[in-house]
Amino acid sequence: MVISFLGGESLKIQFGDIVIAYNPISKDSKLKSTSFGADIALVSLDHEDMNGVANASRGDRAPFVVNGPGEYEIKDVYIKGYPSHSKYGGKDRLNTIYTVSLEGMNLCLLGALNDHRLPDETIEDLEELDILFTPIGGDGVLGPAEAYKLAVQLEPRIIVPIHHGAVGSANTLKTFLKEGGEDAPETLEKLTIRKKDLEGKEGDIVVLSPTTT
Repeated sequence: MVISFLGGESLKIQFGDIVIAYNPISKDSKLKSTSFGADIALVSLDHEDMNGVANASRGDRAPFVVNGPGEYEIKDVYIKGYPSHSKYGGKDRLNTIYTVSLEGMNLCLLGALNDHRLPDETIEDLEELDILFTPIGGDGVLGPAEAYKLAVQLEPRIIVPIHHGAVGSANTLKTFLKEGGEDAPETLEKLTIRKKDLEGKEGDIVVLSPTTT
């Protein structure tokens, strides 16, 4: 599996011939958007910073769009969406937390979540997570301290902070790393990982630099 961070909350997740676009940035956003063909597009929040589904299409390749809570199975990818809340953009919004199971790994994408106190039934479902993607930017989503507190509760093997830099409050990445006791972890352009690479990892923080596809 190869994971690229495209800025904001946007990710490209590729395994074999399957490509997942997560929270693709719309051309109407002030954030820099990228365009590539995807098989599945996950949208956690209806906002131009995260709902650019058109940018996940290229040529004859158009994604199956998942944009809310529910259970889905697409091309042997198992997806479950959980309702939650966000204040992104200055108003109350529905946010969807997604879990994605593929290649024997369990991913959790928190989206623009702004409250780390999740319902007990949601917490119970979010077990045995391999990779957690959490916003850390504050300003309507989780801030760094709240994000790390929730990450510790969920106990993923790897934590990838998103929603920082061009969005959110200043110095959030530095603060998040301090919360996690990490002074200067290696920054990767892409995370290339297999199930066996997760052995021995317990809440390791991986920082991805924004890139273009």
